[in-house]
Amino acid sequence: MNPTRSPQSPRPARRFSGDSAAAAVVFAAGKGTRMVGYQGNKTLLPLIPGGSPYNGERPLLLEVLSNLPPGPKGIVVHHCARQVKEATAGQGAVYLFQPSTNGTGGALLSARPFLEKVREDSVLITMGDVPLIRSRTYGELLTRLDRHEMMILAFEPRDRAQYGMLEMEEDRVTGIVEWKYWHAFPPDRQAALRYCNAGVYAVRRPVLLDYMSILATRPHRVQKQRGTEWVTIEEFFLTDLVEWMSRDGLSVGWVTAPEEEVCGVDTPESLRFVQEQYARRKSGDSGRC
Repeated sequence: MNPTRSPQSPRPARRFSGDSAAAAVVFAAGKGTRMVGYQGNKTLLPLIPGGSPYNGERPLLLEVLSNLPPGPKGIVVHHCARQVKEATAGQGAVYLFQPSTNGTGGALLSARPFLEKVREDSVLITMGDVPLIRSRTYGELLTRLDRHEMMILAFEPRDRAQYGMLEMEEDRVTGIVEWKYWHAFPPDRQAALRYCNAGVYAVRRPVLLDYMSILATRPHRVQKQRGTEWVTIEEFFLTDLVEWMSRDGLSVGWVTAPEEEVCGVDTPESLRFVQEQYARRKSGDSGRC
């Protein structure tokens, strides 16, 4: 690809701090198709269960918002958008409608008007169903932007399952490779894949806007099952930015967090896990699950 920024361009002298304000984009558009028996927006599932795991108090999304650093917040919405807005009223967030659920890159592209208006030098991109990520973890991502144009939150899994894995050269990430590709790698190349992508990022805002322009022109054609039929749709992958930036000579770094901290909610089992972890955290018990 033709770089949009010269790899030889000096990085700005701006110092980033974990205590600095940052713009945040929170993805909260999804239904959660594996949440059997639940029809609402999965980011509104409760951290404190009531009569059932699906009913209770403290929506996941509210906890995510409370852990973010100070600064403007944009919430990407689609499924049950009205309920998301009602649940987060008073949080001072801007709501960004994603016309179709066309991938994480599509969610990010929906946030472009918001990102063009804010003044903050750095942007956090996170999900509305990862309520256990601590404020200090977001802060560490931001602090490392003094050495890198983009930072990725990673974790070392007990079971790689079908996670996307980070490909690295020394202290830089060169790409994120999905399971459908890395599971066919030869054993020595698989062994070099140590960290999984948690799907949370910090990026310098001018760089992000540059590469979003490229992202908007490069959808992937993906086959998905809709009912009994297979259809081809266009999706945008946020992870493409990592490969493009690296190829253009920009630096992408990473920090790690415990696997328990970055757990997202996409199944009833993961919801119960997060609820139990949250209860332990509140009671002061930091024991492993």
